[in-house]
Amino acid sequence: MRPPAEPAAPGRIPRFSAAERWVHRVTAALTAVCLVTAAFLYYPPLSELVGRRRLVVVVHEWCGLLLPVPLLLGLFSRALRADLTRLNRFTGLDREWLRAVRRRSFHRPAGKFNAGQKLYAAWTAGAVLVMLGTGLLMWFTHLAPLVWRTGATFVHDWLAVAVAVAVAGHVWMAVRDPEARRGMRTGSVDPLWAVREHPDWEYPEGGPADGEPPGQAGAERHRR
Repeated sequence: MRPPAEPAAPGRIPRFSAAERWVHRVTAALTAVCLVTAAFLYYPPLSELVGRRRLVVVVHEWCGLLLPVPLLLGLFSRALRADLTRLNRFTGLDREWLRAVRRRSFHRPAGKFNAGQKLYAAWTAGAVLVMLGTGLLMWFTHLAPLVWRTGATFVHDWLAVAVAVAVAGHVWMAVRDPEARRGMRTGSVDPLWAVREHPDWEYPEGGPADGEPPGQAGAERHRR
């Protein structure tokens, strides 16, 4: 049974609940602070500008430790749990989407989330867990021998670079898609955008075609 969708503006499709949007915002803010403080700690030209290095270290450590908290609290939301289930399922549509990307085809089948978004979500979740684990080994030096801490530092530093690149790519994609940003900001999206970007997404209750999969009928409406 699908969770009830929040009311959307007339003519728009509800996409994200308030809980999902707040989880995204808080996680994004914590990630940004972690990346900025890491840059000031490890990039020499920026490090020279820091007068209170210990304060920067403390902010970095605590923001990193808090990173999983918004998602864990968000699990009380039925809508967020339903979307996590969607993100965790890789289907035939997702394989078709990847093949379409390789062929540079404009017809890319996708449900509420496309294969790229699912892969990014899985990679991010794994990266956060690894960063948290290696960070704890670096923070609590008594937890492991020196060789483990040395390896943890190496993994933590280079994975931080990879995270920065992935986040930059995520922001770049968001900048190119104003309607996707509006969906995350307001919780609803334009139906024509949904048909174009997510043609196989089943509209939630309260959408312009209640209970009707937009993959076929929605595409017909878009062509008209």
